[in-house]
Amino acid sequence: MTQFSVPWKQSPPLEHRGPARGVVALARFVYSAAAPIVSRFPGLILTSAIVFSTLAVWIHWELFSYLETIAASDLNGTAKSIWGQSLTVGEIGAYLQSNSVAAGGVLKYLLWPLQMELFRDIVGLAAIFQLFNLIPVYAIWWERKVAGRIQSRMGPMRVGGWHGWAQSFADGVKLVAKEDLVPAQADGMLFKIAPYLAFVPSLLAFLCFPLGSYWVFRNVDVALIFIIAMVGIEVVGVIVAGWASNNKWSVYGAMREACQMVSYEIPMTTVLLVPIMTAGTLNMVQIGDAQSGGWFTWNAFHNPFTFIAFITYYIASLANCKRAPFDLPESESELVAGFHTEYSGFRWSLFFFAEYAAMFVVSGLAVTLFLGAWHTPLPSTWAFEETSLFKILLNGILFSSPFWFIFKCFIFIYIQLWIRWTLPRIRIDQVLYSCVQVMFPIACVALVGHAVWMVLLDGSMFSTLIRWVLGLIFAAVTFGFLSVAAFGYRNGRRMVGYLAVKQLPGS
Repeated sequence: MTQFSVPWKQSPPLEHRGPARGVVALARFVYSAAAPIVSRFPGLILTSAIVFSTLAVWIHWELFSYLETIAASDLNGTAKSIWGQSLTVGEIGAYLQSNSVAAGGVLKYLLWPLQMELFRDIVGLAAIFQLFNLIPVYAIWWERKVAGRIQSRMGPMRVGGWHGWAQSFADGVKLVAKEDLVPAQADGMLFKIAPYLAFVPSLLAFLCFPLGSYWVFRNVDVALIFIIAMVGIEVVGVIVAGWASNNKWSVYGAMREACQMVSYEIPMTTVLLVPIMTAGTLNMVQIGDAQSGGWFTWNAFHNPFTFIAFITYYIASLANCKRAPFDLPESESELVAGFHTEYSGFRWSLFFFAEYAAMFVVSGLAVTLFLGAWHTPLPSTWAFEETSLFKILLNGILFSSPFWFIFKCFIFIYIQLWIRWTLPRIRIDQVLYSCVQVMFPIACVALVGHAVWMVLLDGSMFSTLIRWVLGLIFAAVTFGFLSVAAFGYRNGRRMVGYLAVKQLPGS
């Protein structure tokens, strides 16, 4: 067998001893026990996980609201708990007893910690971190399926059963288990911390990111500025990664990222001033709630300049996320793999987690600032009075809920995937030309035009007519896309190519 040599010192085979051997044995046991069940009921397990996660979030919200009800009742005296909370264990127990709640003697001890701000923050951070991890896992699998369909392939089909839904989890296990390599001539410290400089800012952006009127970890007045700042810091991690690798391909990719991201942040932030002027605030929750009046009250349809600002922002966000046709920092056909050429394993995966999370963030900004946030096209004035759990659920389905926000975000993520596997990569001079001589002038025109419109025409009959025309045009385009998608789904077997035949079960 041919032996290959590598330019780095090879590590001896890893032998597990002590507690590590027990962990490995436990992992093997869990795999042998769970693998047959997961492969047999993949759809049921996935659906159950989604339902359970939704119920867990709802139960936490109900418990927090229940404690606030207890705090507002007459049973809340002047006594304080040992940590300074307004409710003591005895007061909670008395309220439960007065309402004939079963097992109140045990529940009072379980409810008492929930009033602590630290405990609530820990629960909220855990939920945010879980969402942050699930988005890239799903988006990576989805991109591979979209790429396969566009190229007349099937994409992942084996791992986990139905359409290879567990492929991303298998890749994650593989990447964590791979050897962590650092080139001998690289700057070791910078090389190791660079992935975290890209990963952590994307995670921090979720702290002020509202999923609904009350679904936000920190509702601050400068949330938009904070999110844009966090998204912009990601470029530091890319530049450090390219420089620390001591590889010319990595440096070329890092310098391209620096030029591209810094350039496109200018038109992107310029057009974001348009919805801020419309709403009169930087608070993203208030901007979202201002669009609760239905389809024609969304900011994108306010006037022609807000519509232009929306399109300009979305194109600039592609460059900000290094997505095609602006994926020059990686540019595998020219620079091997660009700024992450020398990375492998877990550190390599952090760059892509940051990229897919940033895709969700920029899509969320587009949804919140331009397209109704977490509201549906139906006016919130039509909502039912929330006198029962069924009506609360119905309002969430028909009018406003985090589900609609996430659904809209994934529509724009899908468009990013669609563009990625449709349009060719452009040259770096074309990237900078389109920014300086096309995007930025359009952004300035949109900003000035919107300011003039608000002073002269806002609130007039002509402005209302334009809003309805823009809304109807966008609705017609949306209906057209959905019609084409439905036709392709129903007539898939008539298509030319390998997709005309279901090659594997579940395809």
